[in-house]
Amino acid sequence: MDEPDRIGRRVQRMRTEQGLTQKQLADPAYTPAYISTLESGRVRPSETALRFLAGRLGTSYEELTTGRPAHLATELRLALTDAQQTLADGEAGAAADRYRGLLAEAERLGLLPEQAEAQLGLGDCALEAGELPAAAARFEAAERLLAGEPLPRRARAVRGRAVAHLLAGELRYACYLLESAIDELGTSGLGDPEALVLLYAAVIGPYIDMGAHARAAHAAELALALAPRVEDPALVAGMHRQVARTFLAEGRVADADASLAKAQEIYGQLRLRTDLAHCHWMRGYVQAQNGDLASAERELRTARDMLSARRAALYTAQVEVELADVLRRLGRHGEAAGLLSALLDLGDSHGAVHAGGAHRLLGLMAEERGEAEAAEEHYVRALALLERSGASGDLADLCRLLGDLLRRAGRVEAALDVYRTGLGHRSAPGTTTLGPAPAAPAFGPAPVSGSRWAGGPGE
Repeated sequence: MDEPDRIGRRVQRMRTEQGLTQKQLADPAYTPAYISTLESGRVRPSETALRFLAGRLGTSYEELTTGRPAHLATELRLALTDAQQTLADGEAGAAADRYRGLLAEAERLGLLPEQAEAQLGLGDCALEAGELPAAAARFEAAERLLAGEPLPRRARAVRGRAVAHLLAGELRYACYLLESAIDELGTSGLGDPEALVLLYAAVIGPYIDMGAHARAAHAAELALALAPRVEDPALVAGMHRQVARTFLAEGRVADADASLAKAQEIYGQLRLRTDLAHCHWMRGYVQAQNGDLASAERELRTARDMLSARRAALYTAQVEVELADVLRRLGRHGEAAGLLSALLDLGDSHGAVHAGGAHRLLGLMAEERGEAEAAEEHYVRALALLERSGASGDLADLCRLLGDLLRRAGRVEAALDVYRTGLGHRSAPGTTTLGPAPAAPAFGPAPVSGSRWAGGPGE
């Protein structure tokens, strides 16, 4: 809202343009003296008064208080919706260009909610492209713009920041952001169901990767209970995608597949192509866990092709690690090794969890070829990478593999040390962050990735 003197001059201009006296404008709710005081800028009018005057002057409350025609904000919001659909169609580059133009327009008009929406869109585009430091910066900018808003309005920005850190392998910090927001919603009485479902769904992935399976299951239960109160079908679909992870962790493969089928149906109806690709990805993983390797390969190749066509480099690379594991289990080691080597040749641009998984698979294949020294080298490199992320379940499994390798080589003491390390990770209680807040990790200069199914922008 403008200062009182600017609003007063605007009221006076509109009144005189329409040939109204102060008394005619004031009747029947106010006095001519009040209108005179308002026009001189000596009083800050209430919202009630301004809405009354806007109706008498045939204008909108927004135009009267800011000088901006209401249709500009409406047109900008419609354009932001179009940009969101462009991103949902998998055209992240085109969507980013559109969002940048709309951000500049919103800044020119001084429209803070629209600026925040554009920043959120640019954050989602950066996630899709694997540009995680840029994504985090965009979501932080959106949070600053929404600083005066209730937490439910800021939930998307919090979730976006958490996903950026999760993909970077910063699982503990991602949990901290999400848990803190959930806790604040609970204590403040602002238990908005859509905000809670968004946050509960987002926290499932890092919980599972940290080995906190009970927490993941509890978050899934709460999200499912709230789902009937959520009107956004894409949000419900994203929740089903994440809830499927908890079913899979509990060995409920049929329930996991059913949950994914619900998500896939919704995404298909909404024509959200990137999210549909994520469903193919996870269904491939579920089928692989159930031993149906041929179907798993088909689903993962479909997901990879869809994501690659949309230049979602980060998610494409993650799918390729899953696909390489399926190819290894099918005995096609050459194809699997080719995929993994190509990914590792990209250096650190795919993050600790991702690179650790690639080295683990290369170690398994080296063991199967009888190349113990090469296997040990890959396991050790994977261990160093995963220790940075806090992915407890993966670390415990890796310590078992490395310990078994060392024990078979007769290096019993070294094997015992590795087993103890693995037990330490497995026995961690799974509590995450609601003690002292962890230090905010600094993103490096290159984008990185991380955990499986951290969630695309439409989720």
